[in-house]
Amino acid sequence: MTLVIAHRGAPGYRPEHSRSAYELAIELGADAIEPDLVPTKDGVLVLRHENEVSGTTDVADHPEFRHLRTTKTVDGQTVTGWFTEDFTWAELRTLRTRERLPVLRPDSAAHDGEQPVLRLEDLLAILDAAPRPVGLVAEVKHAAYFERAGFPMGELVDAALGGAGWRHDDRLTVESFEKGVLRDLRERGTGGRLVYLQEARGSAPDEVATHGSLAPTYAAERSDDALASFATEFHGISVDLGTLMAGVDTVALDDPSPVRSGIVDRAHAVGLAVYTWTLRPENRFLPSPLRRGGDVAAFGDWERWYTSILRTGVDGVFADHPDLAVRARSVLERLERDAG
Repeated sequence: MTLVIAHRGAPGYRPEHSRSAYELAIELGADAIEPDLVPTKDGVLVLRHENEVSGTTDVADHPEFRHLRTTKTVDGQTVTGWFTEDFTWAELRTLRTRERLPVLRPDSAAHDGEQPVLRLEDLLAILDAAPRPVGLVAEVKHAAYFERAGFPMGELVDAALGGAGWRHDDRLTVESFEKGVLRDLRERGTGGRLVYLQEARGSAPDEVATHGSLAPTYAAERSDDALASFATEFHGISVDLGTLMAGVDTVALDDPSPVRSGIVDRAHAVGLAVYTWTLRPENRFLPSPLRRGGDVAAFGDWERWYTSILRTGVDGVFADHPDLAVRARSVLERLERDAG
């Protein structure tokens, strides 16, 4: 069964990484929750997609933090704003969450300002209190960048998980776009599954930091030899939808045609699980043939898109609207039962 992983909670309905987004994702049937981990000045792991938080919090409305606005280069990108590593946890917890895409998701934006930024420990407590087992798929962000800035992410993650009793929990998965921090966690004896995230293009930031222009590309790391090597270290890889569905045609629900993904087949052949991101139903995020009407915020033919993705045999999908991914999975399960 393909896992449905709630991407940052349920950001299709509530501001991402907010308590209500996580709790709603559980209510909507997600099998696991995906938070992004970045540190504060005093080494607390907080749940933000990026360490720059002007787009997802009300930090710009806090005159007491105006002096902290700055410009930094993070993994080769120049960014101006407010960064978590410049705030203590006591300061950061005064901020309130906001919808990142307010024009596209006004219903979520209606909840702006309602809830504070959370720590990893807060989400672990939410999962422990859930009425059924719900997994954690924690993404470690910008590990090499933070290492240079004095924040050893492997050590911080291991300590936070250990303090909450999650270090060897069967529900635990840790992922990153950088192999170094995954290897660090393995060497520390941190439990759970390790998943290597891969962009469609470019190279891993830790590889660039070490090898510069000679760093292997993510694409090269999807060769058969590279996948076989990763299978000795990691549980799986996670790729973008473009990579997963490259050369793959979507099919209607009543079409028995197989949906084969090259990366799924090749990774499975060497024992790697495959995950993909991110399922979103709005026209803006769908392939052109599946868009319906001219409104980018309107839902297109998401059901055909989602079910075609699931038919590739992918092991897990990240979804902004976890209930829709759960519904698509149920549709396929029913069709398989009916087909006998």
